[in-house]
Amino acid sequence: MDLDRVHPELRRMARRAPRMNVQSTISRRVARLATRRLLPAAKVPGVAIRDVVDGAARLRLYTPDRPSGAAMVWVHGGGMVIGGPRQDDRLCAETAAELGVVVASVDYRMAPEHPFPLPQQDCLAVWTWLQAHAAPLGVDPTRVAVAGASAGGGLAASAVNALRDAAAKGASRLVEPAAQWLLYPMLDDRTAARIDLDAVDHFVWNNAANRFGWTALLLGTARPGDDAVPAAAAPARRTHLAGLPPTWIGVGDIDLFHDEDVAYAERLNEAGVAVTLDVVPGAPHGFETLGAEAAVVREFVARGRAWLADALA
Repeated sequence: MDLDRVHPELRRMARRAPRMNVQSTISRRVARLATRRLLPAAKVPGVAIRDVVDGAARLRLYTPDRPSGAAMVWVHGGGMVIGGPRQDDRLCAETAAELGVVVASVDYRMAPEHPFPLPQQDCLAVWTWLQAHAAPLGVDPTRVAVAGASAGGGLAASAVNALRDAAAKGASRLVEPAAQWLLYPMLDDRTAARIDLDAVDHFVWNNAANRFGWTALLLGTARPGDDAVPAAAAPARRTHLAGLPPTWIGVGDIDLFHDEDVAYAERLNEAGVAVTLDVVPGAPHGFETLGAEAAVVREFVARGRAWLADALA
């Protein structure tokens, strides 16, 4: 992809963004280890951070000194195959501080060692844990959003869909998410099956990497693009979208996921779901993380947090 298509404030980020060979087992192991050894982001005043392992729930918890009563289950990105909660310390801690929300960031198992449905199950385990611990955390169980970025956005959407289905089947005690907040989410395996997109070579996350991520997640179930891929794994395949919570989707217009994200937003709107779509011109994949200091990124995050604050009010 031509660098001229990138927003001027993000060109340096795009030029220097790492290109990792996710197909390599050694590269994935090194990347995962590096993420787990990341030094915590600069401490955000008024937010305590701790790791929690409690039964099936594994998470990184961000607790504000001045809680608003709301909370968020957050899911990190990494193409389903790399990453970890620590990579989002800044975003999660600053969101906790600014909005007063308790943030539970899911430390989910990753593919291909742990394919579908295990990562989705891990997200639901953290949702269940947060609901069970709402009272001691000062959280109103009805004011909890599910959110995530990239692959985490796709897993977040899958969790929201699963909770909607469980409620529709009569799980009377089940509390559904109040909102879903999705940053450039990875929603549709059919994008990975489009060989024509390989030639575009998108910045940060291209379709070759995307194909491996989906192949790893769907290992033993189907291949990307197959009719057998379940909607529980690929949210864009879900046919019934009515009844889902208010949704915010943010993505750059040169992101590989742009078209699938826009299509999902349009389908949500057609189903009567309140949806806000925020498309950033010239923004490649992962721009929120890799270009955090750019004005265009700060404004993007501010718009998203303002929406989230209203949704959880």
